[in-house]
Amino acid sequence: MFSCEARPVTIESGTEPWAKPLPGSNASTKGYLLERGVEVELARRLITGDAEAFDRFVEHFRAKIFHYTWLMCGHREDAEDVAQDTLLEAFESFDQLRDPERVRPWIFRIARNACLMKRRKSVFAPSQELSLDDFLPAMDHQGGHVKLQIADWSELPDRQTLQSEMRHVLDRAIGELPENYRSVILLRDVEELSTLETAHILDLTEDVVKTRLHRARLAVRQKLDEYLRSDCRALPGHT
Repeated sequence: MFSCEARPVTIESGTEPWAKPLPGSNASTKGYLLERGVEVELARRLITGDAEAFDRFVEHFRAKIFHYTWLMCGHREDAEDVAQDTLLEAFESFDQLRDPERVRPWIFRIARNACLMKRRKSVFAPSQELSLDDFLPAMDHQGGHVKLQIADWSELPDRQTLQSEMRHVLDRAIGELPENYRSVILLRDVEELSTLETAHILDLTEDVVKTRLHRARLAVRQKLDEYLRSDCRALPGHT
């Protein structure tokens, strides 16, 4: 198998967390199966001892891991450290991966644990977590959430500009969520892992994953809707 000698892993400066297709977009959906196929093939090569495949493995996963660690850690310095630690540990631990089909949840579990370790030591870690209730729509008198007022997308700026702006808004909305909700929505909706895979990575039951995902999506949708309605009001002829 591999030598445990540490290999240099570079996290390129200027890599932004929003530099990827929006989750659920056509580009994201079309590339999903191809990506997983590439990952499985690289994992098979690495398991058989093909150390040269690790350069391609790093190239494939570097942006994904950095995107995850950026939004989980909240600061570039921490994210760069965690992403590098994750890839180095993956290189040194590939003999522990039994099933190449599970390489994506395997490496994100390493990233999740690295994030937790970094968070305990980081000077950037918040003193307390906000409640998800701070992000959800207000409750009505019957105890149910007030129905969201959905913005009119037809009145928004051109699609290309909107896509670029929405990446920033979406990442910011996810990054502001409490950590236990943020981790679920990142793994399920951004990295497109299954409910079972997400539950395994986070040591949760599938029912808890589903509940947290539902609440996280609602909170993010609220943030996106506020942005979209604000954008509509800023256009000529709208008040």
